[in-house]
Amino acid sequence: MIRFEHLVAGYPRAPRPAVRGVSFDVPRGRITAVVGPNGSGKSTLVRALIGRLPVAEGRVLVDETDASGMDPRSLARRIAVVTQREEPVFPLAVRDFITLGRFPHTGPWRAGSLEDLRAVERAVERAGVADLVDRRTDQLSGGEWQRVRIARALAQEAPAIVLDEPTTFLDVAHEMAVFELLDALARAGHAVLLVSHQLNLVARYAHALVLLHHGRVAASGDPAAVMRGPVLEPVYEWPLVVIRDAAVGAPALVPLRASARRPSAPPDPSGTDPSSRSDT
Repeated sequence: MIRFEHLVAGYPRAPRPAVRGVSFDVPRGRITAVVGPNGSGKSTLVRALIGRLPVAEGRVLVDETDASGMDPRSLARRIAVVTQREEPVFPLAVRDFITLGRFPHTGPWRAGSLEDLRAVERAVERAGVADLVDRRTDQLSGGEWQRVRIARALAQEAPAIVLDEPTTFLDVAHEMAVFELLDALARAGHAVLLVSHQLNLVARYAHALVLLHHGRVAASGDPAAVMRGPVLEPVYEWPLVVIRDAAVGAPALVPLRASARRPSAPPDPSGTDPSSRSDT
């Protein structure tokens, strides 16, 4: 659905490109998560995808078409995007803001159809914002605003959705609800590209992780392959261990105190070399 091919992109006057030779696929029916420390190039990928940042080398393909050659409405019918930052120029009724998600289908001069109204209602229900639709955007908390932006993206009903740090400002319950929603979208056949710092949640829900470091892919694969201490510690430059979450079976990162040394693994009663396990 989405493919990054040897992508190089950066910002004016920066000493080097923000992403350098990044390649990976975002297929339908799966959650692909991009992770990495601040400044590793995660958001740059999203900006290059939607045309807010020029591509210096390589390309981004959407259904085998170069995204840079697609007009914005055509791209928006294929990909719904929730960027990391956004502030409306002036306050809007929340329902009207969510309805903006139908613009790629209706255009500026056509009134919304019954199907457009139904799409908005479906988005409101799936995002859990029915209690907010009669308010204005300037009356929302940070977490409420984030959920309303996700609802607008859902109203586009595009086959792919891209989210850059979608759980910022959300409490635990709403954070989990977003990840459950993304899981449901992937199960329904959508391509989901997620940029997130929430490594432990990502490891539970994503089918594939792409770990960026200084603009390059440091590791990629399923969560068990990427979520390993020897892989993550030099990227995040902090002492840590990766354990197996007993409740769900997914790998989980545990950061240590700065003064802590990486503990030696206890003897394995099975006789297996601890260094060969995926959770080391």
